[in-house]
Amino acid sequence: MPEDLEKFNTAMTTWQEWQDAPWGRLRYSIAEANLLRHVGDMDGESLRILDLAGGDGGDAIRLAARGHHVTIVDYAPAMLAAATERAVAGGVTELINCVEADATDLPRDLANGQFDVVLCHNLLQYVDDVPGTLASALSPLKTGGLISVMAINRHSAPLNIAVREMDPAAALAALDTDQARTQMFNSALTLHTAEEIARTLREVGCRDIAHYGIRSFCDYITDDARKHEPDFYEALERLELATTARPPYMHTARLFQLTAWKLS
Repeated sequence: MPEDLEKFNTAMTTWQEWQDAPWGRLRYSIAEANLLRHVGDMDGESLRILDLAGGDGGDAIRLAARGHHVTIVDYAPAMLAAATERAVAGGVTELINCVEADATDLPRDLANGQFDVVLCHNLLQYVDDVPGTLASALSPLKTGGLISVMAINRHSAPLNIAVREMDPAAALAALDTDQARTQMFNSALTLHTAEEIARTLREVGCRDIAHYGIRSFCDYITDDARKHEPDFYEALERLELATTARPPYMHTARLFQLTAWKLS
């Protein structure tokens, strides 16, 4: 854990640059739009949201700006410090609470079923026990509350390698492995599919699971410079939003997002 912590702390600059890039902005804007499909059904009230492994608040600050109270849990102090700075800059300090802890081993006062929404975004690829992690993520959630799970889509890996790296041999090898590596955090990853995680969500007590794709096109457009052009980016974002829940595009999107409701 200490070694992993240092990786996340030292990668802060690279991570923030990634978030500001078009692909990072799409990741957050599409995830927010998908959440709003569901939290909009909660009578417009101010919700209590728990953001597990929430890092520097990329999701949380957006939700706080909409009037929701968000608790960010992360074990990297540099990430939480950055989240606090973003909250100050966004004028939402009263709506953001940062807790330094392991997202898979929550403090008792958080794991008591008090939250309306739990975010588990880009955590599963770093853990060994996916069912246990999802069960733990549900414990802070009220009965009838919403969980949002996001992870790298294993179906996208061979396609991404073939298109971006022009390496069909490596893409062929990627068809039969769930292992990958992130250069940004220099960490091993285990890749999953939406179908696998949806099945696990049902097993741990969820219903009405919705499947969305994030960046169905962006990662397969090789001209990254064009994506920085405002008009091109706006058109790309409209395309991504139009296909986030549209088959077959979400099945090969770079990331999948699943939302589900807790049964009990």
